[in-house]
Amino acid sequence: MNTALRRWKEAATVILAAGTRRSPVTEPPLRSADRVTFPHKTAFDYEVLLLQRSGKSGFMPNAYVFPGGLAEASDFSGEWMDLFKFFRKLPNFGVGVVKQPLEARPPMFVTDRARLGSPVPGDVAFRICAVRETFEEAGVLLVVPTKEAERLVTNAEEARLVPAAVTERWDRSVIAEWRSLVIQNSSNFIRMCRELDCLPNIWAMHEWGNWLTPTGVYGKQRRYDTAFYMCCLEEIPDTVHDQKEIVHFKWSSPSEILCSYRDREVWIAPPQFYDLGRMCHFPLLSDLHGFARQRSLEGCEQWLPVRLLATDCYISLLPGDSLYPENPDYSGKMNSTVPAEKCLEELQRESVNLHRIVNHDQYTASVHINITPKYKHLPPLASSAHESSSKHDSKL
Repeated sequence: MNTALRRWKEAATVILAAGTRRSPVTEPPLRSADRVTFPHKTAFDYEVLLLQRSGKSGFMPNAYVFPGGLAEASDFSGEWMDLFKFFRKLPNFGVGVVKQPLEARPPMFVTDRARLGSPVPGDVAFRICAVRETFEEAGVLLVVPTKEAERLVTNAEEARLVPAAVTERWDRSVIAEWRSLVIQNSSNFIRMCRELDCLPNIWAMHEWGNWLTPTGVYGKQRRYDTAFYMCCLEEIPDTVHDQKEIVHFKWSSPSEILCSYRDREVWIAPPQFYDLGRMCHFPLLSDLHGFARQRSLEGCEQWLPVRLLATDCYISLLPGDSLYPENPDYSGKMNSTVPAEKCLEELQRESVNLHRIVNHDQYTASVHINITPKYKHLPPLASSAHESSSKHDSKL
């Protein structure tokens, strides 16, 4: 895989948002004792899929996560080049050419895969991975018939929302059988697409972010370099969990999930917490879809959170923060958690630029940001009831 980050395993995740066919209702924002938090759940006309990891999992047991998982060799298989032969003549297989300079792109997207033995670009392979993993973990099949894909991409109609009920094109028992085969061996996903004459809908996967697992937090060997994609569906599809790594699934609005986290009903990791806060800017699915599609062509930053232990909390520093190290340890050899020997108030006062997630315990988190996000992204929705020092200050 990617030799630029030898100690991280490459992975892909999809934030799956699906329409509920209910009309949003304007309600006052949800409130806690002293601050506005996020839009009321009735303001959203869509829900987001979260999967609960098994308590026996070696990585984030019991956590609710977006669908996704490790990239497999089959995602980079040369066999995909034949299935995508119509799209090989299009720039970047028709998913769009990112404006971000190559030297600023996260390594996982610009690594020369040909030198590693694969003709499939990373931009394509990680989208394939996201589609395959969503099928394995949740039974949601994000594919499109080959001829329809050719028509959609050629006519630039890919801007429309993705129909959810793609399984209506094939017998459910056939899809269930293929799912079992894909779970057993990821290379069967290629076989399935060939026999059903369909393609992973890579054009519905909109680049959203790139998170690296902080070292020294989830175990020495648990380090992932993960591409995050946004995908918007017309309606909620049939969903089933795999009963192995995943023990439960739930569809909820971004604000419902954040409220459940705050109320200690579910636990979500920092990337989920941060990105659900971003989604709160868009109660309407059409607005979220339009933003994600247009913004994806700007590119994204690679984020390696660096943990700072204050005397009264722990902080995940993100790029752009005044305390973020100039040369973070991408080798993964060192524990990224360092003691600060100061309290949060002192650290906030001494920092000109803020971009950090502050945790007082596992369920009490807040995002503090007063910098302008790069690549036309948005910070999590501002939620402080008090006036902040910057229009970008956000505290969830």
